[in-house]
Amino acid sequence: MATGIAQAELIAVLAAVTDEEPRVMTVAAGQALPSGPFVSSHRSLQAGLRDWIEQQTGHPVGFLEQLYTFADRDRDPELAEARRISISYLGLVREQPAPGADRPEWHGWYEYFPWEDRRAGVPPVVERIVAELAAWAGSKSGRRQRIDYAFGLNGQGWNEDLALQRYELLYEAGLVPEAGRRDLPGLGLPMRGDHRRILATGIARLRAKIKYRPVAFELMPESFTLLRLQRTVEALAGLRLHKSNFRRQIDQQELIEETGEMAAETRGRPAMLYRYRATVLEARALAGTRLPISRN
Repeated sequence: MATGIAQAELIAVLAAVTDEEPRVMTVAAGQALPSGPFVSSHRSLQAGLRDWIEQQTGHPVGFLEQLYTFADRDRDPELAEARRISISYLGLVREQPAPGADRPEWHGWYEYFPWEDRRAGVPPVVERIVAELAAWAGSKSGRRQRIDYAFGLNGQGWNEDLALQRYELLYEAGLVPEAGRRDLPGLGLPMRGDHRRILATGIARLRAKIKYRPVAFELMPESFTLLRLQRTVEALAGLRLHKSNFRRQIDQQELIEETGEMAAETRGRPAMLYRYRATVLEARALAGTRLPISRN
């Protein structure tokens, strides 16, 4: 491989929410995200990525938006001489079986980032992470401030949008397998190269995005209950939401409308079915749709 050559790679973070769990499409039995080189036969970047997704996973793809371009020189130790530029996209889908050829599998977000799911409280692994990070930080006040900010310690509130910063802090501290640490179990499944970093970027983007744009409908069936909508947003945020506040904001923003039909929810109680209003479906870039994320 020639020195100084930059390879262009297309990579996808395909997210879904199934049974109240946020999921990501992977290949190589959970070790990587769908990806492939951008070649001259591809009509466009997005068209090229769709081709790779179809070939590797066989899963249909609808909504796609560009996520980030990764070009750091040291992002993959396997490419010591060459340089790879990865152009990533975020896709929102409804989970279906994937019959593709590259061992596609759906995996939960929190299999890779167990410290990110706070729906049942602070995960036990956080105590071990904080202890390891404190040992790494030592007496360096700058590092300690970054740890407090990232993990919501010492008066700093937990910010679910900092998923990428938390992973990069663990990487910098050498605590994850991708950084060479192999003897610290419980810090999530590793991935090839920097694919877990790219996944963290997608999670952070989507968590921020659900607060100001109605993208959650991409993950919902045509009709749904308010509880299912709330549980979907909670799954993405990794937090529990205040039920009354959530429903009040949904009502105020006029995002949904009743279908006139009912569905059974927990304990057999009937619940109204809703759908997104046609005007919302036509204006996917609608602004001002903040969702009440609880910081408890």
